Amino acid sequence: MKDANKVLEADEVIDIVSKYIDLSVIPFGQDKRSVVRVDPRQPMYGGEGIVYLLQMFDAGELINNRIGCFMVFLNKHDQAGFHDHGPRGEEEVYVVMHGEGNYSDKAGVDGEIRTTKITKGNITAVSKEGFHSLQNTTDEPLIIFVITTNKA
Repeated sequence: MKDANKVLEADEVIDIVSKYIDLSVIPFGQDKRSVVRVDPRQPMYGGEGIVYLLQMFDAGELINNRIGCFMVFLNKHDQAGFHDHGPRGEEEVYVVMHGEGNYSDKAGVDGEIRTTKITKGNITAVSKEGFHSLQNTTDEPLIIFVITTNKA
C-alpha cells in the first residue's frame, strides 16, 4: 500500500477497494450508484493508522446514515481502538468482506479482553454495553461492512 501515514484522496481509496469488492448500492427507488462519501479517521477511537469509512447512503436515505458503510483498513496494523456505542443506544454488526484481522471485545471499560482472528465471511456483533476494537493483521486491506442499529 501507500505511505501508511498519508491520507489518500477519496478516489484513490475507492480504486483500491474496488479491486477486492463491488462498491455498488441500489437504494430504493433510485439508480444503482457507488460510494457517496469517504471519511478518513486518523486515529479512529485512539487506534493506529488511518481507517476509511466509505459511506454508501446520503443523509436522510436511512434513519441512521452510519447504518451501511464499509470500514477499510488499508495497511497492516491500521486499527480502530476500543470504543462503545452505549451513549448513542447503538448496536453494531461487522461483516468481513475481505482480508484478515483481529476483533477484540470486552464487557465494559475494565472487562477482560477477548481477541479473535477474523477472516472473509465472519460476522461479529456488539451490544451497546460492549467495547470493541478491530485491527488489520496482514498486508492486504481489511474491508468490513458495518451495520449499525439504534433506538428509534
